Formats: sequence, C-alpha cells, structure tokens
Amino acid sequence: MTDQISPSSSLWHNRDFLLFVASRSGNGVGVQMLTVAVGWHVYALTGDPLDLGLIGLAQFAPNLALFLLAGLAADRFDRRLIMVICNIGHVAAVAALLAIIWQGGSVAAILAVLVLHGTARAFYHTAAQAILPNLVEPARFPNAIAYSSSANKAAQLLGPAVGGLLIAWIGDGVYWVTLAMFAISGAVAALIARNPNRLLRERVDLTSVLGGFLYVWNNKLVLGAISIDLLAVLFGGVMGMMPIFASDVLHVGPEGLGVMRATPATGSLICGLVLAKIAAPRHMGPILFAALVVFSVSIVVFSLSEVFWLSLLALAIYGAGDMVSVYVRQIVVQIATPDAMRGRVSAVNSVSINASNELGDFRAGVMAAGIGTVPAVLVGGIATLGVTLLWWRLFPSLRMVDRLEELVGKERSTEQGSSS
Repeated sequence: MTDQISPSSSLWHNRDFLLFVASRSGNGVGVQMLTVAVGWHVYALTGDPLDLGLIGLAQFAPNLALFLLAGLAADRFDRRLIMVICNIGHVAAVAALLAIIWQGGSVAAILAVLVLHGTARAFYHTAAQAILPNLVEPARFPNAIAYSSSANKAAQLLGPAVGGLLIAWIGDGVYWVTLAMFAISGAVAALIARNPNRLLRERVDLTSVLGGFLYVWNNKLVLGAISIDLLAVLFGGVMGMMPIFASDVLHVGPEGLGVMRATPATGSLICGLVLAKIAAPRHMGPILFAALVVFSVSIVVFSLSEVFWLSLLALAIYGAGDMVSVYVRQIVVQIATPDAMRGRVSAVNSVSINASNELGDFRAGVMAAGIGTVPAVLVGGIATLGVTLLWWRLFPSLRMVDRLEELVGKERSTEQGSSS
C-alpha cells in the first residue's frame, strides 16, 4: 500500500494542525461526556427508555434538518470562526442544562436545549471536516486523516469513561467539566490561522445551496465513496444489538458489554495509528474494497460466534476495517473536491454517515424483531459483502484509485472547470 514509511514528523511541526486536533479532541470528549451525563440524569428522573431514544433524536434531528445550511456556511464563511462559534453554542447549551437541573426543570426543557447542542454539532462537524485540507499540504493529508481519525476514536473511548467516573465522583459537577472542555475547544480553534479557506463569493440561490448534492451526483468517484459508506453502515451496523449479544448469546453481563462496546474503537485506534505512519499510500481503491470485505466477514463471524474471545477478535477487526475504509474515503472525498465546494460536500458526507448509523441500528432492530437477532446481524454482514462486490463493478473510477497525486489532479481539473 505504500512506497515508503515515514514518521510524518512534519505534521507535529504544523501548529495549525495540532490546534485542529486539540480542538476536535476536546469537542469530541465534551460531546461524549454530555451524552452520558444527560442520559444518566434523564433516566434517573423518569425511568423511561423512550426518553433515552429522544435524547439521541434531539441531537441528530438538527443535523438532518440543517446540513445543507451547514455546508453552505462552511464554504461561505471562515471555517475556523464557525468552529469557535459552535463551541460557544455548546457552552451556552451546557450552562442552560445546569440551570434546568438546578431548577428541577422538565425533560422537555432538556430536550429543547439538546436541539441547540445538536445544531452546534451539525455546523461544527461540517466545518471541521472541510477545514483540514486547508491546514496541511496535500502530501501529508493522508497522515493528517489518520491522526485526526485516531484522535476522534480516542475521544469516543475516553469521553464516556471519564463521564461515567465523574458522575460517580462529583454528580452534576460533570456538567462543569463538560462546559470547560467545550470552552477549551473553542479557545484552541480561535488560535488556528485566520480564514484558511477560499470563501464562496457566488450568489446564494437554490443551485448553490444544493451544490453539494449536485457535485456528488455528477462526480462518480465521490458518489461511490459516499454511497458505499452509507450502505455498508446501514447493513453492517452491530452496535445497537450488542446488549442482546452480551446478555442472551455470550452471557457475559454488563461488564462484558462494556468491553464489547470499547473493542471496535480500540481496533480502529490501533489501525489508525499504523496508517498514520504511511507516507505515500498506494492502491487506495483496491484497499478500500478489501477493507470492506474484511469488515463484512467480521460481521458474519461476530453474528455466529458463541465464544467471547472470538467475538472480541471479530469486533476488533470490524473496527480496524472500518478505520481503513474511513481513511481512504475521507482522502478521496476531501481531496477530489474543490475547496470552494468542500463544505457542502462535507455536509452531504456527514449527514450520510450519521443517518446510516441511526438507520443501521433501526434496520437491525426491526429485522431482529422479525427473524431474530443473530439472523438479522448475519444477513446484514452478507448484504454488506454483496454491496461491496456490486460497487466494485459499478464504480470503476473508485476501485482504480492508486496514488494521492491522482486525486489532487482531479480536484484541480474540476476546480478549473467549475471556474471557467
């Protein structure tokens, strides 16, 4: 997959990249801590599992409703400034939650504040995706993707664990720590070089708002990369079914469930750190499809396993395969998209990822209710493998991607074509 191996030391001398990673990590830990804290508080208040589902919906719905505006904003305004403002919105949301808790407010009030929080997340994540290519030179972008994705996985591991410990130690004081994480994330983002992206100057109309969709649809390379992720996660989601596997299939209880939940992220983190050492990735298209085949097979093995260690191994491979897929897809989508269009394309990419996660759990749950949990996950793994093989045939431009330079060339030619 590589021409050579390099420690990518130049990234660690890139001040803006380090600030970006610090801001995203702080924001990610804060989001995870807040989700754990609110879920614990609301369930203790009502004891109704439906309220936990509403917490997730309140955070996801703004992304679905506002992603077009988030993408347009990321192309029209300073992406660094959007990251700062969104963290201010997070701070305001946490402060409002503290006020509601002190006053014994209702669950409806908490959900309303979480909509504000979800809105800030939608704009922050779109701007953060789009800004990274502005901060590093193209040759170092694959390494930057690997390190950034690894930091995100680390936040997903650290945030819930720290949030749970803080709830046990200081109770509602966890909200103050969460507020501090968002404040630090915003302050760090403010130190990134001002306005590193080219601002969109064209008149805002329906065509410009829908520009991300139109670009993705017309660019088969980007369409293939985004759509295969959407379908792979839709059919291959297993996280929502883990409580059932822990309880009824593997009989490992809540302790085993915690280990199972952490294992995919651990596999992703280890794989991401390995990918970060690759200086010049090669054969990126074939590697993407090979990773998705591994991802699919790991789902099949997990669904059929009744041995705990084998299930953990399958989950670790599941996470590693997902990380390789994320690594290649992010490189393809970000580098093959002109900078003036990158915010809107990132918004389409972001909502497809989030929607597929939510719909994937829903798909698995509905199928499990009809045919059983193990068959539902098994069918999902087989379907993911089928989609991978079908996309191999339907999107030859994606499977033929080799070097990073090819994507840079496509991005430049597309940008010149769009400006002429």
